[in-house]
Amino acid sequence: MSKDPYTPPAVWTWDSESGGRFASINRPTAGPTHDKPRPVGKHPLQLYSMGTPNGVKVTIMLEELLAVGHADAEYDAWLIHIGDGDQFGSGFVEVNPNSKIPALVDHSGAETVRVFESGAILMYLAEKFGAFLPSAGQARAECLSWLFWQMGSGPFVGGGFGHFYAYAPEKIEYAINRYAMETKRQLDVLDRRLAENMFVAGPDYTIADMAIWPWYGRLAQGELYGAGEFLQVQAYRNLQRWTEQVSTRPAVQRGRMVNRVTGAPSSQLHERHDAADFDTRTQDKPQHRQ
Repeated sequence: MSKDPYTPPAVWTWDSESGGRFASINRPTAGPTHDKPRPVGKHPLQLYSMGTPNGVKVTIMLEELLAVGHADAEYDAWLIHIGDGDQFGSGFVEVNPNSKIPALVDHSGAETVRVFESGAILMYLAEKFGAFLPSAGQARAECLSWLFWQMGSGPFVGGGFGHFYAYAPEKIEYAINRYAMETKRQLDVLDRRLAENMFVAGPDYTIADMAIWPWYGRLAQGELYGAGEFLQVQAYRNLQRWTEQVSTRPAVQRGRMVNRVTGAPSSQLHERHDAADFDTRTQDKPQHRQ
């Protein structure tokens, strides 16, 4: 227990930055902070994102669609560097008033469609192309249940455990213990499910796997928050098997590169406008933002 426990004021006011890694972009109000037009490329599908776990969900989906022959899933992927506050530019806010990546604009029809929230984008693309989402019955219900399980559970891992374990300006034992316990419970949920199923929603690979793998797969690999040993992720053997199985998919490997700004330079493709970009990306030095 703290020697000087915090007592919340009667009315909360924003009088200082919260501290931590993202303090400079955190604020209690919405809307754009600056004028910045949204770029538009040559393809009907325009993605505005960054290679975070939520962003990777969508680039994996688009690459998987292309891999199974949906040529109309070609897309332009523009980097929204959230550390620089690009998500508060006027053009991006027009697509997502919540100023979070990813966001998608579809120009393929008579009416331009915007879609934001990663789960909504996965579902929109799955229905548009008739792929990776069962069309009816128990299989569809199971897939959507696991998709929304991730959407509801992920904030405990990212905004909860990840924030207090890796990003908060000071380590708070209660907060880390609380969110570590919940994160391990979620890992156990997946491990038990995958003990009886090849993929999360059943025998087939679906958008549920695409949503869950960037968060829990990377956590199982020890890549997320550097917390693999702390959470003893190797103990979840069924989760490890599934993680490796998904990791080896070529479309997953490509999707991980898009809009990525961390890791080895050869693993980064800051912007993607054509499939050939994977072959011509800079191999020996980081790409420069345009």
